[in-house]
Amino acid sequence: MYISLLVMLVTLFACQAGRAQQSPASSDSSLTTSGSGGEPSGGSTEALQKATQNPVADLISVPLQNNSNFGIGSHDRTQDVLNVQPVIPAHLTQDWNLITRIIQPIVWQPDTNASSGGTFGLGDMNPTFFFSPAHPGRVIWGAGPAFVLPTATDSTLGQGKWSIGPSFVALTQPEHWTLGVLLSNVWSFAGSSDRASVNQMLFQYFINYNLSHGWYVTSSPIITANWAAKSAKDIWTVPFGGGVGRIMKLGDQPVNISAQVYANAIYPSGTSRWGLRLQVAFLFPK
Repeated sequence: MYISLLVMLVTLFACQAGRAQQSPASSDSSLTTSGSGGEPSGGSTEALQKATQNPVADLISVPLQNNSNFGIGSHDRTQDVLNVQPVIPAHLTQDWNLITRIIQPIVWQPDTNASSGGTFGLGDMNPTFFFSPAHPGRVIWGAGPAFVLPTATDSTLGQGKWSIGPSFVALTQPEHWTLGVLLSNVWSFAGSSDRASVNQMLFQYFINYNLSHGWYVTSSPIITANWAAKSAKDIWTVPFGGGVGRIMKLGDQPVNISAQVYANAIYPSGTSRWGLRLQVAFLFPK
């Protein structure tokens, strides 16, 4: 828990310091941001759409993503996971950027063996560090280490293991489209001896089509594989679905708001059949 709080405080300080060095946005039609590889691009809502859909863009953002997972267990319970996901870019050299992406879950885990009750607290933190070219070509990419830290406040909310592995993202943004993939796999190397070893993959493809006035349609399901599962039928979670979003302002603050619905075509026994993903991301363009 203390690790999570420390990292979140450092993250919030870094976001505020980065924002203080940036010029405030003036109006919805003149939002400004950096280009795909870190160079300033035309200041427009369209440019900000592209930047928010690029996981390694030179853009400070703080997404708050709420995932409601329905139909869990024999009592048809609902799990709720609020992910606090700050993204902080840094310029290492003229040619390379470092993009720090942190996911800190805040979890309500229902008791699947009862019709009421459950556990609320922090889940395991997942920081990822992408090294990305500052001046990419048509294909934008980043690669680096991903970690899972045992910061959960209860054993039911985390894995109890320290894990590490590679992560890779690649995308292209022709005209109104953003098309890309993100892939990572982590293995446990330390932690509680009485907890199961971790070997898990995350694969996310993302497809966005940008419309006028900041609107866009999107599909970005997160496919996971638990290679350490005892049963082959419990390895995969494969969702499909999508939703809509919009780049807009709340007062003077640029935000990215979206809503998506996903159904799981394949999922481990006792887990969710479908879910709702709601997100508001606070954006701090230059």
